[in-house]
Formats: sequence, C-alpha cells, structure tokens
Amino acid sequence: MIKQAEISGWRQARRRSARDAIVEAAWALAREEGLAGLSLRELARQAGISPPTVYAYFDSKNAIYDAMFGAAATQFADRMAEPYQCEDPSELLVAAAMRFAEFCTSDLERYQLLFQRCVPGFEPSPQSYAPALRALAGARDVLALNGITDTRHVNLWTALITGLVSQQVANDPHGDRWTGLIEESVAMFLTHCQRAEGRRPVPAALPPEGALS
Repeated sequence: MIKQAEISGWRQARRRSARDAIVEAAWALAREEGLAGLSLRELARQAGISPPTVYAYFDSKNAIYDAMFGAAATQFADRMAEPYQCEDPSELLVAAAMRFAEFCTSDLERYQLLFQRCVPGFEPSPQSYAPALRALAGARDVLALNGITDTRHVNLWTALITGLVSQQVANDPHGDRWTGLIEESVAMFLTHCQRAEGRRPVPAALPPEGALS
C-alpha cells in the first residue's frame, strides 16, 4: 500500500513542476512582450492550460513576478558565487564586476526585473529576495579583501557598477561601450576609497594600452 507521505510528496512534486512550467512560460512571454506586457490569458495559452488553472498555482500576477524574481535571483547568486581564476584582490574585484555585467547584459528582461523597478506595484517577497542578499554579501566579501568596508563605499560600488551596466543595456545593448570601462572604473574606485580611508592606494590591475578603446 502506498503510504500517505509518499502520496503527499508526489503531489508536492507535481505542484512544483506545474509552477515551474508556468514560470518558464512567463519568462518566454516576457521576452516577447516585455515584463509589463505579461498577460495571464496569454500566459495560460502558452503554458497549455486554462486561465483558472493559473490561479490554482498563483493567486495574482504579482505572485508570478515574485516566482520569476526568485528564480532569477537564485541564478544571479549562484553565478556570482562560482570560483574565479584569480586571487589578487583588485583583480578579483574586476573579475566580479565583469561577471556581473555579463550576467546582466545576457538577459535584458532578467536584468530589468532584478535591478530596475519596471513593474509598477511589485515588490519581491523576503523569500525571493534572499538570494539577492546572498549575492550582495559575496560582493561585500570581495570588497573587504580590498580593505573596503565602509557602507558609503559599498553603496558607491553598487551604484558605479550597476550604472555602467544600465548605460550599456540602454544605449549599446550589443556592444561594450560602458562595460569596457570596468577595469578603469575599478582602478579609480579603489584609489578613491583608499585615499578616503587615509591609506596609501594599492595599484589596481589596469588593462593593456588600447584595451579600452
């Protein structure tokens, strides 16, 4: 006889699978119509289910956005936590910034949902936002290796790097006009922060001559 716990586990797995399929269809639709153009009716059509069935798994459109955010934030945190091929603190900071830029520019809709308030009235739940906080903690660790712990400088770092990425995706989505400035920007950032903290600046790794042109 099948135990009740096995039946419950099967039902939960089936529900997770159905939710994942709806979220996957939602991402596909967002990439066609934009995040703000997400329609539950069209979502149901693409997922091969009826609109009432969508509500059996998500009680609102914002609940779908929340699931999308959680999935994207997990991808982001996992990507940023992958090992790097360098150990020097300044080189590590450059590598982290470049990885962040690559992650963001590789998927515009994912970037918009994670880092821009493009869906009016939507705020991610604490559960969905938790992976993003994990990624921020990792960034703080890399900054700390460079002697940067002041909250103002951490805020400056996030503003600097997301600013470069924002300019890139808005004005040159298929190029590197702004992301190509990452190494130079990191060098400037480190020099500023180290001087502000009264320490002798540690030279950051600079790109070869002509690499930023």
